[in-house]
Amino acid sequence: MKNFKYIAALILCTVFVSCKKYLDETPQGVVSSADLTTPANTDAMVTAAYSYLGNDHYTYPFSSMWAFGSIRSGDAYKGGGGSGDVVEFNEYETFSTNVITNASSDAVFYQLYVGIARANTALTLVEGQSVANYPQKVEREAELRFLRGHFYFLLKILFNHVPWIDETLQKSAASYGAVSNVALTSDQLWTNIANDFRFAATNLPAIQSQVGRASKGAAQSYLAKTLLYQAYTQDDNNNVTGIDQTKLAEVNTYCDSVINSGHYSLNPDFANNFLPQYGNSSESIFSIQYSKNDGTPLGRLDYGHCLDYPMNVQYGCCGFHVPSNNMVNAFKTGANGLPEFDTFNNTDVVSTDGYSSNTFDPRLDHTVAIPGHPYKYQTALLYDASWARAPQTYGPLLSMKETVAYTDPSFTRFPPFMSSSKDWEIIRYADVLLMKAEALIKMGQENAALPLINEVRQRAMNSTALLVQANGQPTSNYKMDIYKPGVNCTWTNDYAWQALMFERRLEFSMEGYRFFDLVRWGIADTYLNSYFAVETTRTPHLAGAHFTKNRDEYLPISLNQINFSKGLYKQNPGW
Repeated sequence: MKNFKYIAALILCTVFVSCKKYLDETPQGVVSSADLTTPANTDAMVTAAYSYLGNDHYTYPFSSMWAFGSIRSGDAYKGGGGSGDVVEFNEYETFSTNVITNASSDAVFYQLYVGIARANTALTLVEGQSVANYPQKVEREAELRFLRGHFYFLLKILFNHVPWIDETLQKSAASYGAVSNVALTSDQLWTNIANDFRFAATNLPAIQSQVGRASKGAAQSYLAKTLLYQAYTQDDNNNVTGIDQTKLAEVNTYCDSVINSGHYSLNPDFANNFLPQYGNSSESIFSIQYSKNDGTPLGRLDYGHCLDYPMNVQYGCCGFHVPSNNMVNAFKTGANGLPEFDTFNNTDVVSTDGYSSNTFDPRLDHTVAIPGHPYKYQTALLYDASWARAPQTYGPLLSMKETVAYTDPSFTRFPPFMSSSKDWEIIRYADVLLMKAEALIKMGQENAALPLINEVRQRAMNSTALLVQANGQPTSNYKMDIYKPGVNCTWTNDYAWQALMFERRLEFSMEGYRFFDLVRWGIADTYLNSYFAVETTRTPHLAGAHFTKNRDEYLPISLNQINFSKGLYKQNPGW
């Protein structure tokens, strides 16, 4: 957090050594339980729990989830130096080659539980304080339950069946080892996650004095998101079997609370969401706070995205997270300025370099690095196909939302890698608008959803100020409109649903959650296998890719975790 300094992890441990010399020495760097019970140190442990939000690594990037949600969704190719470069991600992209020994799956499972353990440890300390000695007690409990809810939400959408460990259970080592990943049903697990966010929403302030702490609006937004996922009921084989209308009504209510709070609004330019100078803007509901020049050797940088920069002299590594041809084609618009739901992929923009002959949604050039187009709005620095690491495999494009200009003060090199201290959004206001729209459409209220979708589209239409070439001409050929029933569309419930699904893709492309939308909607198998049927003709690395229904909706529980549990954990269906 920019004005809320992170501290290093405080480690609770008991050290057993056999050498008397060491037993007679005062341990260095060890913090006792008694030391942590002071209000100041308890508060430091809350900060340590926050710090785990961005403690990921490029091999398990849970800050943005791009490896789990973009390259498994048809929005992106893995990229990098070829299929064997971080092979675990290649297994995700093809599905057919994924295995229960995938090291990235094992790592993200473990690391998210480390985040949960931090939240639980801090919760125990906070609960042990009196309000008289620690006036922030209830508020800090709410923040920690928000953080725990976040980590469990990620585990739930990744693995579905995971063990629920709260602060009470964590204190009992014997009980901890007896908790199965199927002790709770899927619905019960969603309810536990929702309850953490409910507590947070009830007890957090609308505005935090320190930027980066969770607020009431953040908790209400995340609760709405949790309830939206829970509303789509699934059977034991991952089939979507129904939609809970009561849950959808709750989604609508909590989104309204955020919308009507007066604290949030869309940024006037879509670009602002992905430029460091606009961090913690009116659109930012909750984001991971990164930093540099903070007294640490490199600062608290965004290591989860450090593979995603171009292979040119200004950057140098590593060419991962490549937008797919299919995703680029989705930004095309028809003569009416609207998306082409059924025909967008019939012609390929990338292979024909058709950025002038077709018309586009401006979000294309905010999202995708395209040869001949300014990179990160730098008209003197045109992206070149040679900057792609393996264009013969993955094509010439790269993702841009996560990167920064090499001249930006937030940019930092740590050879051979690089990244920035730019914040990363977990939930932004556009998501709240589209979650509400989704709930309304599924409740048969598509007319009420129309202005919400159009609000997001109108902002995109207005976001062209930075999309210019050195001569002042537009970077691409933009033509976009809002939905105008009776003028450029017929706004039926089916049409509105197509519009909602498409809008989520265009607005949040390359942000890491697309795959989980497909699973929530119950269309992952048909959508992805149709995608593979065409995309394999454009890129050879997808040969043999196939999504297996009733298996690939979730990652397998890794063999390591099953072994560590001595067989207590049960494998997901199909694995």
